[in-house]
Amino acid sequence: MTVTRFAPSPTGHLHLGHAFSALFAARAAAETGGRFLLRIEDIDPVRCKEEFVRDLMDDLRWLGLKWEEPVRRQSRHMDDYAAAIARLRGMGLLYPCFCTRKEIEAEIAAAGHAPHPEDDAYGPVYPGTCRRLSSSQREEKLASCQSPAWRLDMALACKQAGPLKWRDRARGEIEARPEAFGDVVLARRDVPASYHLSVTVDDHLQGVTLVTRGEDLLRATDIHRLLQALLGYAAPEYHHHPLLLNENGKRFAKRDRAVTLRALRASGTTAEEVKKMAWRQVKA
Repeated sequence: MTVTRFAPSPTGHLHLGHAFSALFAARAAAETGGRFLLRIEDIDPVRCKEEFVRDLMDDLRWLGLKWEEPVRRQSRHMDDYAAAIARLRGMGLLYPCFCTRKEIEAEIAAAGHAPHPEDDAYGPVYPGTCRRLSSSQREEKLASCQSPAWRLDMALACKQAGPLKWRDRARGEIEARPEAFGDVVLARRDVPASYHLSVTVDDHLQGVTLVTRGEDLLRATDIHRLLQALLGYAAPEYHHHPLLLNENGKRFAKRDRAVTLRALRASGTTAEEVKKMAWRQVKA
């Protein structure tokens, strides 16, 4: 039995790309008599809006989709993420980071950092400034900083986990290379969980067996596979589908209001027509 999920962030209205992802996940579950889950990834208190939660659910119902209740809201499960952070800290794999974004960029520039493919999508690789602090220096900074970010010591984590692989339905077995991302942040200053941590914990707690999402997140799966190994979670199967592109060859975005489901609905487009548009574009 396949358990899938559609997990949007309520930072804008759903577009055609979201429609395809949700429809694909629901179909994959239905084909095995499985379960289709809806999860609202609303840990960002600034960008996430309740009005978008209501609207996205309305759009999904309009498409004819049904999901299990209750819907998991990340903002209501911070204790789950805090428990995972505590486990990783207890394993000696996290360290506090006090750097600002500007300080990180300045140190990278001063070190003559060579560009990495990861940089464009995920930002520059952290140079390890706070990892090199002594115990006394950390204690001093912690005394004056109420909420540092917490980073994963990637070298230690990879050594403990050992070689890892994960499976994508379209691409087969893939060797994980999380070290390419450097010491990623797992708990932010303003929110006690990062995307990488929260989705890994959620997929485990919800029993997700097939993660369906856009191929823009393909490489991030290496980090998720590492966290699964460290936390003792089973690895789900993945399917990273092609991104839907507009007439200019750019991927759909929430800020492009012309292709939001609400705009299409207002123009008189039917749900069946939207479904055909989504499937047709991804097969093109």
